[in-house]
Amino acid sequence: MVDVGMWDWGPGEKAVSTVGAWKDQFEWVEELQASPDGEKVAAVVNKGDAQFSVCVNGETWEGDYDRVWHLRYSPDGRLAGLVSEMSEWTMCVDGQTWDNRYAYAWGTQFSKDGKTIACAVQQDGEYGWCVEGTPWETLYEAATDFTLSRDGKTTAAAVQVVSFGQADIYTFQAGGYSCAVNGKVWDDKFVNIFHIGISPDGTHVAAEARTSLYDYTIVVDGKPWSKSYPCVWKPVFHPLENTVVAPVRMAGKWTMASESGPIWPMFPQCWHAFYSADGKHLAATVASGFGKWTLALDGQPWRTTFSSYVTDACFSPNGTRLACLGKNDAVWKVVVQDRAWSGEYDMAWQPVFSPDGERVAAKVEKNGKYSIVLDGKELPRGFDQCWNPEFSSDGRFVLVRGVTDGVYRRIVVPVSEFKERG
Repeated sequence: MVDVGMWDWGPGEKAVSTVGAWKDQFEWVEELQASPDGEKVAAVVNKGDAQFSVCVNGETWEGDYDRVWHLRYSPDGRLAGLVSEMSEWTMCVDGQTWDNRYAYAWGTQFSKDGKTIACAVQQDGEYGWCVEGTPWETLYEAATDFTLSRDGKTTAAAVQVVSFGQADIYTFQAGGYSCAVNGKVWDDKFVNIFHIGISPDGTHVAAEARTSLYDYTIVVDGKPWSKSYPCVWKPVFHPLENTVVAPVRMAGKWTMASESGPIWPMFPQCWHAFYSADGKHLAATVASGFGKWTLALDGQPWRTTFSSYVTDACFSPNGTRLACLGKNDAVWKVVVQDRAWSGEYDMAWQPVFSPDGERVAAKVEKNGKYSIVLDGKELPRGFDQCWNPEFSSDGRFVLVRGVTDGVYRRIVVPVSEFKERG
């Protein structure tokens, strides 16, 4: 875990960098990225003549590259970007490139603590993972659904293990795909492998599997469930017991199931399942009727529904509270414990709980301006750009990272400064 207690939580505002002036220094400036602690702001910049670099708080990395792509801060504050030199790609972390080079690299992922950085790579027409600069020993002619465990020690991907032409439907139906874990493939082959899940301790891997043109099941550590279904969605692991459940389709409807069979009532749709950290509660996005999207908690749907969409659901750290975003037509709302906040927004981002779960904050957009909302109360100022909020360890302060008037600012706001809508 990242120790937010080490960050500066003294209330007040600091102007970190005049990012508006960067456009005068460079040919163009791409999307800004703010560090988790708010102390740095960075962007990919073009210096002209196909020369790219990264600018951090107004200073550029020493190296110039043919291209820099997918710049992101890791949870521990390292800045990682994919860079191209002489038509070869690799990862660059805080200005230092990995030794190995590839025909292409993409899909950067971080472990939960940020200490592991990984990406997908392609070399000589074969694909696999590269973790902290070290590629899988075995690469495959096709790979998808790249997944990194929370601890960064386990990587997995759906891989093609049998070669066949585009029109070779018989070899395809016989099964040419499997799951590779840390580069080593499962023994059995399947028609397809989709949406991989890794247990919280990184020791077990599960995936959706298509066993024929019409049958689907869940495979755990290479062993298929004994039951098949017309369709399944991504499996999830219990955080303590390493057992697996998944949404499955039966008789034209959906439910949650374990290996032994259904464990929830039936819904018109059920997907995006997830457990609370303590494993005491299971939630999923469901449709309780046509055009009625909501969350179900332990099999019971919420009363609050939305006509268009429900997304970005999450539990509080202690597992006692649940939040999500809901959309009716073009209007987004934040929902906590089955109650929608009064504010209506053009866009909203995943809710963030305080460490004790008592408070919830979210980044929102309205009329082209961005702000932070806490427990339905808005910060009485807007930004041209801002990032998701962060809570102090005691929940008394919110870290706000935003840009106004061309200046990136780091602001520590006491929760008492958030106001009810007028």
